[in-house]
Amino acid sequence: MTEQSKAVPRHVAIVMDGNGRWAKKRFLPRFFGHKQGVDALVRIVQACIDRNIEHLTVFAFSSENWKRPSDEVSGLMGLVLAAVSRYLARMGAMGVRIRIVGDRDAVSEKLRNAWNEAESSTLHNSKLTLNVAFNYGGRWDIVQAARAAMQAGVKPEELSEAKLSEFMAMSYAPDPDLFIRTGGEVRISNFLLWQAAYSEFVFSDCLWPDFGEAQLDAAIAAFRERDRRFGGVKAEAALEA
Repeated sequence: MTEQSKAVPRHVAIVMDGNGRWAKKRFLPRFFGHKQGVDALVRIVQACIDRNIEHLTVFAFSSENWKRPSDEVSGLMGLVLAAVSRYLARMGAMGVRIRIVGDRDAVSEKLRNAWNEAESSTLHNSKLTLNVAFNYGGRWDIVQAARAAMQAGVKPEELSEAKLSEFMAMSYAPDPDLFIRTGGEVRISNFLLWQAAYSEFVFSDCLWPDFGEAQLDAAIAAFRERDRRFGGVKAEAALEA
């Protein structure tokens, strides 16, 4: 067995798509799909721990999702509060560190307080870092990083990719190795535009509430088949050329 065949992505990012369609297929309100989606997330968190994945970043609510019907948005906000209350202790016991990524200004103080509690109570956990992207957009991330760099006094001639990366919302984490989108759509929807420059993409037809260990393993298997060159060529290929 080669090293590549055993490779595990250090960082997995997931666009958790298909909750609404999952509910519609069962003649249920969309909210029930989102609720099942939370349960799917808990399963995948455990699966990532079991596979020694260090970082899991999930797209929970994009900066464009405010365009959805107000009752759905309100339901999502309530679901987040309920999920923190229900699963925080369990996540802590699993060794998960929770970090919230996104623009917090637009959400309620109650929700910000819940996030602060989730982050502070799991601060010292190290089995898996769960990055929850909420009110997040890749373009927003780049803009806020540029503003932060200017506010820090970075001069134009000093600004490089490496320097700007220091100001990105997830500067503490390695870039995603594997980027998964469920639900059958084939686009990245403004998620981790900067960080996913060299990610390997896997698009799954599986709706997020049905996504489990088998689908995760299939995505990891696809990842192991990729020839990751990061714009260069491997030594043996260069010799052949």
